[in-house]
Amino acid sequence: MKAMQKRILLSATYRQASGANDQLLEKDLFNRLLARGPRFRLDAETIRDEALALSGLLNPQLGGPSVYPVQPANLWKEIGFLRPEIGMDEWPTSDGPDRYRRGVYTFWRRVCTYPTLSTFDAPSRDVCVARRPRTDTPLQALAGLNEPTLFEVAHALAHRVLSEGGGALNQQIEFAFRLCVSRTPTKAEKERLSQFYRAQLKSFEADPQAVQALLKAGSSAVPGSVVTPQLAAWTMLANVLLNLDETVTKG
Repeated sequence: MKAMQKRILLSATYRQASGANDQLLEKDLFNRLLARGPRFRLDAETIRDEALALSGLLNPQLGGPSVYPVQPANLWKEIGFLRPEIGMDEWPTSDGPDRYRRGVYTFWRRVCTYPTLSTFDAPSRDVCVARRPRTDTPLQALAGLNEPTLFEVAHALAHRVLSEGGGALNQQIEFAFRLCVSRTPTKAEKERLSQFYRAQLKSFEADPQAVQALLKAGSSAVPGSVVTPQLAAWTMLANVLLNLDETVTKG
């Protein structure tokens, strides 16, 4: 099975872009002959794993027991799932590298799917499903921008950009953009991102307390990082890049 999956993944047919021209549409309007690649939003686990990988936080360890990434407090209490007899009164949040394991290792109960994965259409596992539904909801946008782990990822990505992306803003933007969407930004895109960064930087320089409050949520991702308005501004810009349609879409 693994050999077959690898062959499919590396085939020219699978690796095609989803773009179509008039000639392709005339020959294969409904893509029955696989004249172009598919275009769809990534699965729930992959969205989280991709963000962790881009930021450098992803723990690539294989196997081992389930882990407990951050989830809303008292969620199990609300649904009545408390197991004091096995020492699980509440969600025991993992620390260190376990916090950033791949989504497949997240502890899972059928009565309470991990909320971030559920928001992005992961099934509850009550029944077997042949195909996952894919929806687009405002809640997904809110989760992408505000979910604690994904916000930590934005903070770590900001730190990576400032460490590896060069000294000039244009270099940093190009580095981060290529990292997230695998292409160079256009002149218009680069200008819009530059304007957003400068507006955020101006705001944070005028309000040091806002810098502290913003980066406190992501402090566990990059322990010991220097809290600066530049890092705060880049955290907000990284948050934008991680939530671009191109970032979370296979196409």
